[in-house]
Amino acid sequence: MEPHIDVITLAVSDLERSLEFYRDGLGLESGELVGTDYAGDDLTPAGAAAMFKLANGLILMLYPRSELAKDANIAPGLTQSGEFSIGHVVPSRADVDALLARAEDAGATLTDRPHDRPWGIYSGYFRDLDGHLWEVIWNPSPVSVDPGRTQAASHEPDARPAPDRR
Repeated sequence: MEPHIDVITLAVSDLERSLEFYRDGLGLESGELVGTDYAGDDLTPAGAAAMFKLANGLILMLYPRSELAKDANIAPGLTQSGEFSIGHVVPSRADVDALLARAEDAGATLTDRPHDRPWGIYSGYFRDLDGHLWEVIWNPSPVSVDPGRTQAASHEPDARPAPDRR
């Protein structure tokens, strides 16, 4: 088995509101509702979800919390976040600032303003409308994102190599 992740599904409390946040607020492209012809019932999950096709074939799905619980055969629970974050790497410090401002304008809550981290990156965090934690990151060093792709290093004047975090 080749290790990889193809789909990340986020449980949301209001599908339409979350679709608007990611599509209109953050500017993710190709946001569309899928599976709307599957109504579901008390035991069978409805199929309506929002799908965003991201780089390298990754898909971000937004699925109503109640329906995800039915689909996974688990008890519906309250939003819990902070146990993991979703990272979004951008090409410059200015892009970190701009994306965090855009997220905040769209209704996200900034949890940590952007700043330089001791290991050499510049990043900040926000929680989306359902509390999912996102980190927006600029790394001045080339980073191998996958075996066939390397993020180009920025040529900003304060660019410096990231220290080894081991």
